[in-house]
Amino acid sequence: MEKTKDLRFYLAFLVLFAVLLPLGNLTGLVSNNTISLWGRYFCFAIAALGVDLIWGYTGILSMCQAFFFCLGGYSVAMHIVMKGASANGTGIPDFMVWNQVNSLPFFWVPFQSFGLALILGLLIPAAFAFVFGYFIFRSRIKGVYMAIITQALALAMWLLFLRNETMLGGTNGLTDFKSLLGLSLSSPAVKLGLYLISLAGLCGAYFLSKKLVDSKFGKVLQAIRDSESRTSYTAYRVLDYKLAIFIAGALLAAFAGMLYAPQTGIITPGRMDVRASVEMVMWVALGGRGKLKGAVLGALVVNFLYSICTSLFPDSWLFILGFLFVITVLYFDKGFLGMIEKISGGIGKRKSSIKEVAEQQVV
Repeated sequence: MEKTKDLRFYLAFLVLFAVLLPLGNLTGLVSNNTISLWGRYFCFAIAALGVDLIWGYTGILSMCQAFFFCLGGYSVAMHIVMKGASANGTGIPDFMVWNQVNSLPFFWVPFQSFGLALILGLLIPAAFAFVFGYFIFRSRIKGVYMAIITQALALAMWLLFLRNETMLGGTNGLTDFKSLLGLSLSSPAVKLGLYLISLAGLCGAYFLSKKLVDSKFGKVLQAIRDSESRTSYTAYRVLDYKLAIFIAGALLAAFAGMLYAPQTGIITPGRMDVRASVEMVMWVALGGRGKLKGAVLGALVVNFLYSICTSLFPDSWLFILGFLFVITVLYFDKGFLGMIEKISGGIGKRKSSIKEVAEQQVV
């Protein structure tokens, strides 16, 4: 029964986003901006999957996922900016010229290659997550202290990236993305292609995450979440499992950031601040913590509501988001997904009871 429900969910998702929206775009019923917007939503959903693996399945409340998201975004953005600088004949990004920088910083050189940019976009966040996670988990920091120290990391990195001395664009970040691999990013066909790649990336990330949580590795993660002290008495090394899933979450966030940057046309330090990481946690909480479908649903629904509410009520979004969070915590502790399952379960029970009454009357 559960597999049938999952299959229906997957089919409905694919029909809507892999068939109807692209067809609507090709026929002119759906605008290119809408396609780009949903492509970005898919990137957020990929990052939400990482948050759910870390928090929902392992019980580690990490508040620095937006930082890893931006590391991936900056890697692709640096490659795009470098190609633009090469096309202009200067070989140095415009913002460096304005700051009177005469030579390209050494850490920009590898990003001239698209392949290296992709590799570094995953390798740097993974290495950072390994070093940071190793010392944190080795020190047995957890609970609210884990949330505080990861918030401190996000704040420190945000302040670092804001500085012009880092040669990453400062407050303005990296902008003016024109082409990627020789393809114009303003082209409708390229926008649709990036949308489909983001959708495929979300589907791949979801099924890999699903396979992981259903495996023996995933069962150990859930045991750590439910009782870390008891799990530590077994033969399983809790530190290794927590470190592995922390790195996996960082990789998912970085992958999402790499898909996000070309579609939005800009990447700034504002995307990695503490609020951005808190919002990612709220997507998972509102969608349904500990349910991968809930993480995807939460990211898509909350960001869709954000687009609507900011156009109708520009100054009220944080109040609306806070209201949704309070209502969810008080009345729907399993999030949107739990609410949907509760409603569908109630309808199913009602239908079965009506059927039983009808059968009794016939008898």
